[in-house]
Amino acid sequence: MECTICKKHFRKFLPYGRKARENALCPNCLALERHRLMWLFLQQKTNFFTSPLKVLHVAPELCFINRFEKLENLEYITGDIESPLAKVKMDIHKIPFEDNAFDVVFCNHVMEHVEDDILACKEINRVLKNDGWGIIQSPVYDIPNTLEDKTITSPAEREKMFGQRDHVRKYGHDYAKRLSKSGLDVQENRFVKELPIDIIERHALPPNEIIYYCKKGKLPLN
Repeated sequence: MECTICKKHFRKFLPYGRKARENALCPNCLALERHRLMWLFLQQKTNFFTSPLKVLHVAPELCFINRFEKLENLEYITGDIESPLAKVKMDIHKIPFEDNAFDVVFCNHVMEHVEDDILACKEINRVLKNDGWGIIQSPVYDIPNTLEDKTITSPAEREKMFGQRDHVRKYGHDYAKRLSKSGLDVQENRFVKELPIDIIERHALPPNEIIYYCKKGKLPLN
């Protein structure tokens, strides 16, 4: 096995997850399957590693932070409401930056936790430049429509309904359409389906992961 991010080689990756997935976690940089896929996508499908970009990374992942900070082409800013890894303390419902501030926004595995995911995406849309883009990943289940019930507040009931005690919704196949209500142009990119099977196996990539690639859209009137 080879990690796309740290380039280290292993006989296997480590198991990881609430229901442990075999061959998932890189022992060196702690990247998971989705992180390794995102790194390849950024390399092959974007200008992330080559162009001068101002980047906002919400809830930054440990496997990315130091590597992104070292890229000389980036002005890289991390933000989170509570993570000690982030440099800016911020609420995603009210991002403390001006309109049209960023070329790129990353926000992965956050929307299933926040009170108002549409408002959060409106804020991402607002701070993106006119030609800006982003990636907004979340767990998406094989159900047609997102499950959400704001009357469910107990951790035990949330785990039963949404799959985790700190999740407030369970996304379905309408994920991209739902987030697009914010004004963002959310696209379903099946990049992993373009990759040869030997690459998927060597890097232990998630074979069905959709990358939710976003572009700035028109800001809603309300």
